[in-house]
Amino acid sequence: MIYNGIDFEKNVNTIKKPEKASINEIKTTFIQKEEVLIMNKKTVKDIDLKGKKVLVRCDFNVPMDENRNITDNTRIVAALPTIKYLLEQNCAIILCSHLGRPKGEFKSEFSLKPVAKELSRLLDKEIIMAEDVIGEDAKTKAANLQKGQIMLLENVRFHKEETDNDPEFAKELASMAEIYVSDAFGAVHRAHASTAGVAAYLPAVAGFLIEKELKFLGKAVSNPERPFVAILGGAKVSDKIGVIDSLLEKVDVLMIGGGMAYTFFKSMGYEVGKSICELDKLDLAKQAMEKAEQKGVKLMLPVDTKVGKEFKEDTESKTVKYTEIPADWEGFDIGEETIKMFSDELKKAKTVVWNGPLGLFEFPQFAVGTNSIAKVLSEIDATTIIGGGDSAAAVKKAGLEDKMTHISTGGGASLEFLEGKKLPGIECLLDK
Repeated sequence: MIYNGIDFEKNVNTIKKPEKASINEIKTTFIQKEEVLIMNKKTVKDIDLKGKKVLVRCDFNVPMDENRNITDNTRIVAALPTIKYLLEQNCAIILCSHLGRPKGEFKSEFSLKPVAKELSRLLDKEIIMAEDVIGEDAKTKAANLQKGQIMLLENVRFHKEETDNDPEFAKELASMAEIYVSDAFGAVHRAHASTAGVAAYLPAVAGFLIEKELKFLGKAVSNPERPFVAILGGAKVSDKIGVIDSLLEKVDVLMIGGGMAYTFFKSMGYEVGKSICELDKLDLAKQAMEKAEQKGVKLMLPVDTKVGKEFKEDTESKTVKYTEIPADWEGFDIGEETIKMFSDELKKAKTVVWNGPLGLFEFPQFAVGTNSIAKVLSEIDATTIIGGGDSAAAVKKAGLEDKMTHISTGGGASLEFLEGKKLPGIECLLDK
């Protein structure tokens, strides 16, 4: 068993155990110890921040419309607890983030100025906006920044050195502050200058958002209340094969939906029509089903699917059995029988992790499966964790975000965490 980069088989001997402890008891002890390791990073509450100049990496990669109005400020709101705490400590606060993919060039359409405006509104406080990242304007404003003031650097990805994790760029960024606070969970799986590199030059601790994410995701994978159910959707098996493999070591039930279900159907020899299907991943789908059987995990695939004639919102549609998908139709959602089957199973669950929508939720007629499962999760007596990305967007679109235990702000990061990978933006932080 390998979890979060640690080989269980090689480490069992380091655990104090009774003479006749079963392998499951030892495994539980190991996982509980590992949960402590996950949480064993210093946070803003573990160091003296009073009056310090602090560089905070936030995730302000928010969606905007064509007029550059922010359409969803969730990630900005998520940063507020840490920012407010730093204000209470009388810190001078330098915020930084990326937005979109400017690919190392200064492009006005990726400027963080709308974020500064929204932050100012939310905090009812002036946000000093730098015109650059490590240039003369940023350096001058950072040098003159007073305690209790907040400034925001321009988009760190205006420099290719950011994504290259260039040491000199990281050093320049770090030179403006005395402490580094990591609070951008959506970016911690990237070894970039502002997410990991700066920690080589400054004491580095986690903000409250990172702490919250690790608490919920960490407990879910290391010591969940059972039955533990994982729901995986989205388009491709290739995007999720690592997390499927990892979750099969931990869950009691694994539900598969979304586009990747059709790769599983094809691997079983069934016609999938024009549905999304990764022909080069059929063996991986078969291996996942075999592993589930070996591990005693209940692997649930859709038993019916809603198919459409064309990829458009008002296309003709019908529901068919998963074994009877017509050759010239495309699967876009789970069917009513599957919704009932998944719902009945979820009502027994005590911990649920969900990553990836179960259909083409952007089109109302194919959002029924995703919305139905979201509604069930909002009603059950269980810890419900939504793993960011499109599944989080779907829950918010359904207006059910307040009914979930936790909605992760990082789709890719939460996936890699569930997969047991080390996250560079967490690894670089000081241990307690």
